[in-house]
Amino acid sequence: MFDKYLNFVRGVSVNRVGKLGVVLTTSSFVTFIVFELARITGILTNAYLGLITYLLFPLLFIIGLILIPIGWYQLKRQTQKPTRELLKERFGDAETSGGFFGSKVFVSITIFTLVNILFLSMAGTRMLAFMDEPVFCGTACHSVMNPEWVVYQQSPHARVRCVDCHVGEGADALLNSKLNGMWQMISVTFDLLERPIPTPVRQLRPARETCEKCHWPQKFYGSRLKTIARYDKGETSTAKYTTLNLKIDPGGGSSGHSGGIHWHVAPSNEVRYASVDDEREEMIWVEVRRPDGSYHRYVNKRLPTAPQSEVEGRALDCVDCHNRATHIYETSHDAVDTRLRQKALPRDLPFIKREGLAALQVNYPDRDAAMKGIENHLRSFYSQNYPDISAAQSSTIDSAIAVLRAAYNRNIHPEMHIRWGTYASHIGHKGGRGCFRCHTQDLVDADQRSIADDCALCHSILAYGSAEPYEYLLPSDDNPPEWPMQQYLRDEFLNYVRE
Repeated sequence: MFDKYLNFVRGVSVNRVGKLGVVLTTSSFVTFIVFELARITGILTNAYLGLITYLLFPLLFIIGLILIPIGWYQLKRQTQKPTRELLKERFGDAETSGGFFGSKVFVSITIFTLVNILFLSMAGTRMLAFMDEPVFCGTACHSVMNPEWVVYQQSPHARVRCVDCHVGEGADALLNSKLNGMWQMISVTFDLLERPIPTPVRQLRPARETCEKCHWPQKFYGSRLKTIARYDKGETSTAKYTTLNLKIDPGGGSSGHSGGIHWHVAPSNEVRYASVDDEREEMIWVEVRRPDGSYHRYVNKRLPTAPQSEVEGRALDCVDCHNRATHIYETSHDAVDTRLRQKALPRDLPFIKREGLAALQVNYPDRDAAMKGIENHLRSFYSQNYPDISAAQSSTIDSAIAVLRAAYNRNIHPEMHIRWGTYASHIGHKGGRGCFRCHTQDLVDADQRSIADDCALCHSILAYGSAEPYEYLLPSDDNPPEWPMQQYLRDEFLNYVRE
């Protein structure tokens, strides 16, 4: 069998072009099989090998197949002989004479053609499957997608595939995604892409096709307690707590509540809006569907009068608030506070909150400069101001430097122009307008009434910058000046949970 294969290979290798085609085809086929077996058995686990296995080798195989007939075409032009005569010269009469299934050469070509089709089908299937894996999305264009890949791996959706949110279902969605991917490859090759990459708000699939496969509105009920720890910039980095009871309910139904955070996506409600330049940052108008099916509209009085009827609206869904549900970038304060709460940053280092922020917030020109700058800042501060600590707790300072460097590498990517605050989150109203894009006194109806912006609509406040996480629920002996406010907030919470 192997001798027949060698004879066939020698026969089709008519010149340098044909020989190159045979070498590319054979070597890529064999190497693909070896790499695939190594991946299946777990010998090779490097993600980048998938790019080589499923993209490079099939491409080389196809190029090799194309070169073989090109070599034959060149030979025919040079010799001016017909194909049948050339076949007899290359393979002999025994191989080219007719039989029950045709000549032996014809049978060999047919067999190899079927093998090629089978191989390309298998490689194509594996390639499409690999291109659906997050590792492909995050590493194929490493310099471009690396920031998104880094934060994705530490996100709440790290086990959800990229394509489950960014690519639709069916042949049309698959075709559109591949065409879009081709343009992305061209943009990367010729450096046509924007830096930083804009959030693809207009290309994302509707939430009912993505988010609601796991988070469906009928299951939004109850409430969630969330305690946020903030640390001051004093010597001891003292913790201050804000505790919120987040009202998850959409309202109505069996919950008994009039409404909560997910009122906006309750099946009985519909909120529509139009934004300036379709960026979803500043609203032109917002309208709410009434029980009779009509819409009640609120118009932004700060914007010049415009033909509002000509502005296309959009139905509000999950991603209008959860716009950073997966690719979550921290603020510098969040980065330090989170690591202090996790005890990754040691609070026994004096002024670690203040100095950690100061080290992170410098606008370093590149990553190497940032790594050196963070280290130099902390070492210099403690050696100059706390020489005893600098000498006795050198390993602790080393640990703090490593933690701050990791926080920088997670959130800051100078090569893509990503700095602190580049991507604003619309969840809540911290560090951006968020909820206040709609819940603002600027949006008014025909009677000059605005959309409600009472804090208690979405959460009860149980502590706010307080020494205790549930300070407003605790009795007070000294009745501080803010005691009436604390009583009001406590009663609001208790009334809510009693409903």
